[in-house]
Amino acid sequence: MALDVGTRRIGVAVSDALGITAQGLATIQRKNKKTDYAALRKLAEEYAVAEIVVGFPLRMSGEGGPMAEKMTLFAAELRARFNLPVHLWDERLTSAEANRILRSTDMSIEKRAGAVDRMAAVLILQSFLAARGSR
Repeated sequence: MALDVGTRRIGVAVSDALGITAQGLATIQRKNKKTDYAALRKLAEEYAVAEIVVGFPLRMSGEGGPMAEKMTLFAAELRARFNLPVHLWDERLTSAEANRILRSTDMSIEKRAGAVDRMAAVLILQSFLAARGSR
């Protein structure tokens, strides 16, 4: 399962059983820690998640910033709560790419806003799976 974590929403994607393709799931509207983790746990159980990939927001220079620090803490909390391997994965440009892809569809601006996080999670997971497959 891959997560594109923002301050208001969490985009979620899962892979097929063979770890070849990624598909987006419903975007989680963030409320508070308890609700956010409960929603993630439900999805993790429903899709028999074996590991989690969290988008790691690095600057173009490769340096981390305040949001990267938050994702490091978020990943540590996921490991503790879910007892699963959690990977931080470079997400530079995934939101821009997700917006580019969605702009090429007939989707309205309002629907695109809700879908961009899910699409970014799909791109993060596809990148992670591709790198894993090339090893």
